[in-house]
Amino acid sequence: MTILAWNVRGLGNSDTIRALRNSVPKFQPNIVFLSETKRYLEKIRMKMKFSHCYYEEPHGLAGGLSLWWSNDTLVTILRSGRHFIDARVSVNGEMEWFGSFIYGPPYREEKQHFWEMMAKLRSGSEDCWLVIGDSNVVASQKEKLGGAHFNPNEAKAYHMGLLDLPISGGTFTWSNHRSDEEAILEKLDRALC
Repeated sequence: MTILAWNVRGLGNSDTIRALRNSVPKFQPNIVFLSETKRYLEKIRMKMKFSHCYYEEPHGLAGGLSLWWSNDTLVTILRSGRHFIDARVSVNGEMEWFGSFIYGPPYREEKQHFWEMMAKLRSGSEDCWLVIGDSNVVASQKEKLGGAHFNPNEAKAYHMGLLDLPISGGTFTWSNHRSDEEAILEKLDRALC
């Protein structure tokens, strides 16, 4: 099973659309999760031949979540909100598991409430659970370079007793695209299980 999760920051940019169109054939994902879409993506989804979808609408010009899946994948949406889509998943009739596809709130005052709500989704459950997407949380100082110092209080709520799966490629998944002393790099995108 392959999942492609990407904070696209809006798909108005032709380079981003081209990268998505190149990534799908290359990785052949069963599930595609896109956050910060800022609009519906039906034309793109249809061209990529994903037969099923679920959308959480953007709020004004911000947010928007898209979950697409292939015919060999059974996805049952359990609940959703501005920052998450929670589902039961099975591929080719194999073992069921739970997937929470997230775009964590970017604002400090919303983060703790969001992660407390996420922890309650599977509280006390022994079921397999994957939380994947843009967490908007830095878990330690080594996941941050530049900008304000790491705040350990923000990371406390996010842990939930899950394992942070390793990523390939660079250490950081987000940049403010500035140079020199104004540059900020952070690991915000993650998969927890």
